[in-house]
Amino acid sequence: MNNHEIDFKLHGDDMQFVEVELDPAETVIAEAGALMMMEDGITMETIFGDGSKSSGGSGLMGKLMGAGKRVLTGESLFMTAFTNNGTGKRHVSFAAPYPGKIIAMDLSTLGGKIICQKDSFLAAAKGVSIGIELQQKLGAGFFGGEGFIMQKIEGDGLAFVHAGGTLIRKNLQKGEVLRVDTGCLVAMTADVDYNIERVAGIKTALFGGEGLFFATLRGPGSVWIQSMPFSRLASRVFAAAPQNPAGSSQGEGSIAGGLFNILGGK
Repeated sequence: MNNHEIDFKLHGDDMQFVEVELDPAETVIAEAGALMMMEDGITMETIFGDGSKSSGGSGLMGKLMGAGKRVLTGESLFMTAFTNNGTGKRHVSFAAPYPGKIIAMDLSTLGGKIICQKDSFLAAAKGVSIGIELQQKLGAGFFGGEGFIMQKIEGDGLAFVHAGGTLIRKNLQKGEVLRVDTGCLVAMTADVDYNIERVAGIKTALFGGEGLFFATLRGPGSVWIQSMPFSRLASRVFAAAPQNPAGSSQGEGSIAGGLFNILGGK
């Protein structure tokens, strides 16, 4: 066991947080800004990359390379390590950034590696490596919804991944094919073959409302699918938001906005 062996408990339903229990000298790493609360005796340290031995070495250049990989996935240069320096068990909690589910992945039972969408990683036991996975196929890179670069999580410990809506795990047999919306793919094991397939029929592609491409996943392996990608949630919120005229600062639901309307200003 190269990674720290941590215990955890998930709380909540749609806005979840994960409570991690640390024994003395145990450490958990998390995305910058993910902390919700921590008990006395836990110290936090900002680190380059993920702090693992496989993130590029212990020298300055190695740490910069490890942090640079995270920049390519749109993440911060820094992560935060939380260590229990007390004498008994201590707890630290990390919150999901938007409505959805947190899932715990035991990498030791998943072949030691999973590939996931950008921004999905939340926290992990110290020793887990968070890097990048380049899509080798042009079609998957251009039209896969995640671009050429996805996150790669490696190790033999626990990692916590967050995604929107409800998550479901599908275990694919050898040769079994699953087609999903490109934005709904959250994660997959390394043995899953990932490609992009164009929607058949011009009419269906243009007016079906599902986009021009599917993500095609071929087993064997496991995949995790989300029901509400954050991009879809954000677009619905933006579409429902009131659109004020340029330069207008009056809110439609505010007292000032109502007075403005009464005086004939709108």
